[in-house]
Amino acid sequence: MASSEASINVHDHGKAVDGKKQRVQCNYCGKEMSGFFRLKYHLGGVRGDVIPCEMVSEDVKELFKNMLPERGGRLSQEVRDLSRQDLPWKRNGCPNSNVAKKMRRQSCKSSGSRSGEDEIIDSMSEDDVKEPAILPSARIVSQSAVTGDPEEEPSCKQNKRCIGRFFYETGIDLTLVNSPSFQRMINDTHCPGQTNYKIPSCQELKGWILKDEVKEMQEYVEKIRQSWASSGCSILLDGWIDEKGRNLVSFIVDCPQGPIYLHSSDVSASVDDVDALQLLFDRVIDDVGVENVVQIIAFSTEGWVGAVGKQFMGRSKTVFWTVNASHCIELMLDKIAMMGEIRGTLENARTISKFIHGHLTVLNLLRDYTDGHDLIKPTKVRSAMPFVTLENIIAEKKNLKAMFASSEWNTSAWASRAEGKRVADLVGDPSFWKGAGRVVKTALPLIRVLCLINGDDKPQMGYIYETMDQMKETIKKECNSKESQYMPFWELIDKIWDGHLHSPLHAAGHFLNPSLFYSTDFQSDSEVAFGLLCCMVRMIQSQPIQDKIVQQLEAYRNSEGAFGEGSTVQQRTRFSSTMWWSTYGGRCPELQRFATRILSQTCVGASKYRLNRSLVEKLLTKGRNPVEQQLLSDLIFVHYNLQLQQQQRSQFGVNYDIAGDEIDAMDEWIVDDTPEIGSRDGDSAWKELDGAVNGGRPSSQVKEEYRQV
Repeated sequence: MASSEASINVHDHGKAVDGKKQRVQCNYCGKEMSGFFRLKYHLGGVRGDVIPCEMVSEDVKELFKNMLPERGGRLSQEVRDLSRQDLPWKRNGCPNSNVAKKMRRQSCKSSGSRSGEDEIIDSMSEDDVKEPAILPSARIVSQSAVTGDPEEEPSCKQNKRCIGRFFYETGIDLTLVNSPSFQRMINDTHCPGQTNYKIPSCQELKGWILKDEVKEMQEYVEKIRQSWASSGCSILLDGWIDEKGRNLVSFIVDCPQGPIYLHSSDVSASVDDVDALQLLFDRVIDDVGVENVVQIIAFSTEGWVGAVGKQFMGRSKTVFWTVNASHCIELMLDKIAMMGEIRGTLENARTISKFIHGHLTVLNLLRDYTDGHDLIKPTKVRSAMPFVTLENIIAEKKNLKAMFASSEWNTSAWASRAEGKRVADLVGDPSFWKGAGRVVKTALPLIRVLCLINGDDKPQMGYIYETMDQMKETIKKECNSKESQYMPFWELIDKIWDGHLHSPLHAAGHFLNPSLFYSTDFQSDSEVAFGLLCCMVRMIQSQPIQDKIVQQLEAYRNSEGAFGEGSTVQQRTRFSSTMWWSTYGGRCPELQRFATRILSQTCVGASKYRLNRSLVEKLLTKGRNPVEQQLLSDLIFVHYNLQLQQQQRSQFGVNYDIAGDEIDAMDEWIVDDTPEIGSRDGDSAWKELDGAVNGGRPSSQVKEEYRQV
């Protein structure tokens, strides 16, 4: 007994909540009880008038269980005392009303040699005995988890909701709320003298807190839904193949008021059945409202989503099918990276990067010359990384040349090896730097467009047409207007633009954007005119309304009435395009609504929001009971919509940064093919570890220490 108590201290598993230590709180589940003595029974799982802890680990539970006195001790006596019939029934209440009534009757009749307790047991029917009694405190905890403690202060409940929102938004495991480190982190942020937060229990996070968040999020979503009737909306598809080989897709609805998460589906069984997939999209459109949906933005041009896209426009009479503009620009970057001369330049740059980042002493030497900077530039967009990294290599050109000309390099082991000589020769080769400059000049305009369309806080539908033209002109200028140099890039860009990206919505948005239409260099070609006509026919089913829009377009073209006032440079650049139509298009309501619904749409798909897909994969895995499935569904509904809501708010006034957070350790720009340290062929690499890296110790000693680790 003494050894057990010495091995575990109850004070390490609970904390006093008042100065006299009369009330203590369990570190695992947060339950309060009177004194550390009862805390031992709570942690040891011994039932009495203390509920066993459900969150404590089995090893701790066993330790406390072994150190407790025999069941017939003090707590057992207290439990027997609680069953005395002269105590108030409020404390000894039983969930079975029939049992309670019989016990009350027997309590009044109890007399003679038999105890009241014996007569109660005898008078119970078989059915009464079968139903287990639930302790009152257990019922209170369960009810509190669902509705919250009515006596709890509003500020305390709000604190718990803030903690709950953190868990829901990040999508982390709810049981982590029981972590002592998490509890200390929350309480240690308080100023001295303040009382501790009442951290919610896991049951509360799954109960009343989640219920309140779901209700609040439903109200937010409903508010967004109400705006669709005036602005229209776009359905964004986010599809992927998970580790189990399933084809999954999430549906997000985007509009100027903000994006919302709709739901997710497993389409694995339908990937070869376009008709079944079309029915799925029809149901999604009906859910959103066919009168509200302007377009569906696909995440790819291949696979099942590509097959649906080829037939969608023929089946749907009013909704457009478009492809994520970011994805199309990424395709352009991938194609450019495969072009002959550019491919060779990128491969040489990759050779330099892999060699330097693949060897510790060389990397440390580089950092000495670059003030701690690396050559690799991680990005959020995979296809942009080679070009951004190449741009960074060019920026470090002077430092790279100085490093490979230094005495530190010339005396290192790598300077005499074939791979080291090859990299040094590349850095000193003028033709490499000349080719690298050309590559960056032709690729950066696409990357700037990628940043623009992802980071702008206003819809890009009215600008994407002009933006693509300006990008091509920039490439032409960087190639000194030499047709032989810029035409291969133009042809590549036009192939993806015409084959996947371009939509009649883009042309109509270009025409209806007043900041462009009333500029002196605006040109309306046949493609723009056809796009405007196509949008009118598909989006406006009423012939009389179409006729009115045609008439009102003449007033817009000729700057008549309010349009003339709004056509000035000051007015058409002062407002967003949708606000301009709200201000100056009032006398042409049909055209105003038509223009607003087009100009309110985005050109970018769900990839912009980079939502965590693991929760959806878990939700779409079968085998969960209905209650747990509904709980997970609620968590996902709150999780995704909180993330979308926060991203929407953070975008205003913030430029999109293509830079990533960290470098992928397995990236092809880092991983080198040379033998690893410690292998037979790589033994000579240990020689370079002498000096500053290993503190002057011999290489053999460092190598032996490494192998022991």
